Amino acid sequence: MFEGKNSTTRFLSAPPSVSAVVSALLEPLIAASTLVLVHPLFGEPVTGASISLVLLTVVMLFPGANRLGRTGVGVMIDILLAWASLLAVLALIGYAARDYHDLSWRMLAAWAAVTPVLQWLATRTATQVLLWRLKQPDAVRRSVVVGAGQMGLRVMDTLRRRQSQGWRVLALFDDRSPDRLAVPADVPFMGSLASLPDFIVEHGVNDVFITLPLSSQPRILRLMENLQNSTASVHYVPDVFGVSVIQGRLEDMGGMPVVSLMLTPFTGVNRLLKRASDVVLASVILVLITPVMLMVALGVKLDSPGPVLFRQRRTGLDGEVIWVYKFRSMTTMDNGAVVPQATQNDPRVTRFGRLIRSTSLDELPQFLNVLQGHMSIVGPRPHALAHNEQYRKLVKAYMARHKVKPGITGWAQVNGLRGETDTVDKMARRVEYDLEYLRNWSLGLDLLIIARTVKQVFKYRDVH
Repeated sequence: MFEGKNSTTRFLSAPPSVSAVVSALLEPLIAASTLVLVHPLFGEPVTGASISLVLLTVVMLFPGANRLGRTGVGVMIDILLAWASLLAVLALIGYAARDYHDLSWRMLAAWAAVTPVLQWLATRTATQVLLWRLKQPDAVRRSVVVGAGQMGLRVMDTLRRRQSQGWRVLALFDDRSPDRLAVPADVPFMGSLASLPDFIVEHGVNDVFITLPLSSQPRILRLMENLQNSTASVHYVPDVFGVSVIQGRLEDMGGMPVVSLMLTPFTGVNRLLKRASDVVLASVILVLITPVMLMVALGVKLDSPGPVLFRQRRTGLDGEVIWVYKFRSMTTMDNGAVVPQATQNDPRVTRFGRLIRSTSLDELPQFLNVLQGHMSIVGPRPHALAHNEQYRKLVKAYMARHKVKPGITGWAQVNGLRGETDTVDKMARRVEYDLEYLRNWSLGLDLLIIARTVKQVFKYRDVH
């Protein structure tokens, strides 16, 4: 497309939309400014502790969730849940660091109560402004989709669900006969790509989404040449169906566009936030559960001969081999090339071991693994090396779960996938939940998983 010895191609990331910028800044700024404003109302000076609390709040809330365009009570519920999660983390940090004991509790209570209300009012006002803007004639984006395959239909469905944001889908184009395509009856199918340039001019099309597979590269190049004389914006949507995309993003590497498909969610600020929350929570939890751990250790020692703790080699971040600690619950400690999973009525499980396995008390020493930096409180459960070698050949995207540190508890475990995975289907379901966690990670999701785990600990279940 560009010729000449000195020609270069510059790839630029798309600038964020106005609504995205407003959403990212709205809730953090309101929370921070409200905290500053309540100080004079209660006659309190702005101290170093106040400033650190303001900065910590902004860092943990940024970027704010995009709730613009949504209406109803669901928005208020989302804001309250997110705010409650943040306050819980701030309370734990404050308890551990003892930085905020000089701040007025009446002032902090007022801040905690008023902030979500102001966030909701600001979100509602911004939504009304956005909806008014989208009603203006120049705000409508008339679009067409090229390619009637699975990706093309998915793009069309996504654009239709974003009509409230100004998108209008006019037609779907594909050179293949409608008989060879599974095009829904309500989709405006226009046929051959040859008619697309004239259609763009006649209907004032603003955006063209090309979803043809990479095997159609000659057709894509011809289409791009034909569209160069139009004023429509052209977007290419790569077909990544069949690939487990994790934290996919578009990056610029020395002027070359790079589509990253499988990345860890814990980079940059997210990495620092995840590690800080792990250290703070693990430290507080270890202090609180020390009496429980001592009682469990005594029970293990009195129930059967052998060491109190069991160490097993398991796979950690990026495939690194780590040692994971557990209270011993069996008479044997398998750690070789073949590690049989515990089954129902397994004779290797001791009487006391059956109790601590059913309540997950055998996992408590893993908070030490968290402080070591080998594990997180929340993440995919680590499996024995022998199990990884077995299932990586049987379960699609199995090893992708190791893009993050393994956890004491995880999204799969709080959704009923604890204990024995005696079939490939069970393991595949566990991996699906693990990958869903990687795709959708947030601090709020971590806190939700921790809360549900605590609830499950107090439910006796026959898990072996």
